[in-house]
Amino acid sequence: MDRDDRLEGNSTSVDKSPILSIRDLSLGYRDNPVALKNISLDIPEKSVTAIIGASGCGKSTLLRCLNRMNDLIDGVHYQGEVIFSQSNILSAKTNVTALRRQIGMVFQRPNPFPKSIFDNVAYGLKLSGVKSLRQLEELVEQALRSAALWDEVKDRLGDSALKLSQGQQQRLVIARAIALEPQVLLLDEPASSLDPISTLRIEELIYKLKHSYTIIIVTHNMQQAARVADYTAFMNDGRLVEFGMTENVFTFPENRETEDYITGRYG
Repeated sequence: MDRDDRLEGNSTSVDKSPILSIRDLSLGYRDNPVALKNISLDIPEKSVTAIIGASGCGKSTLLRCLNRMNDLIDGVHYQGEVIFSQSNILSAKTNVTALRRQIGMVFQRPNPFPKSIFDNVAYGLKLSGVKSLRQLEELVEQALRSAALWDEVKDRLGDSALKLSQGQQQRLVIARAIALEPQVLLLDEPASSLDPISTLRIEELIYKLKHSYTIIIVTHNMQQAARVADYTAFMNDGRLVEFGMTENVFTFPENRETEDYITGRYG
């Protein structure tokens, strides 16, 4: 196999149908007027895409563009487009609440509500209009099973979610997100605060969930990206440096910046 063959897939487009298409995306805000710089990227459907790069490179900022979480920053301004369901989600006409039901997000530290385990998962379902207790019970069980947590909590659904371990809390938050059946799940360093065993469970869960959801994960852990991701995007200084199949990016990077980061020369 020659080098050109090995590098097949190292581009910003993918063979699988993209569920999100980012086009010439730039973002700035008061403290950082150029946080993202002209990023174009297709996110393939029902796959895991990892975003890697040094701290402060724009990984989380890019992730938060995809469900408009950056709107919470004073003075934020966008240029470019993010196409999802044939619409530019950065448009002022976008219903952001509806968008976040379709593109769910899990943060670095588990953030369960100070409610029961059951009510944590049922919360979004109730807001979306589910009123039948029987239906709520079925959907909560389904979400907890999908998050590989049901067997651990089925006999204490009325207990406070704050009594769970950190790893269990993070899986509960994932269950809360997928209870609404989003199309895309954004994970912002979901295992960075967890012990190795809990991290392994999260990684196993990601592998399982990608058959039903498109998953985009920001991680500072390159070994984790190599284990869980089908595709990897490397960012530096607010720029997308390289994107492709994970094996290609890690083994045969096209860009010297990517190679230097992966081999530990910087970052």
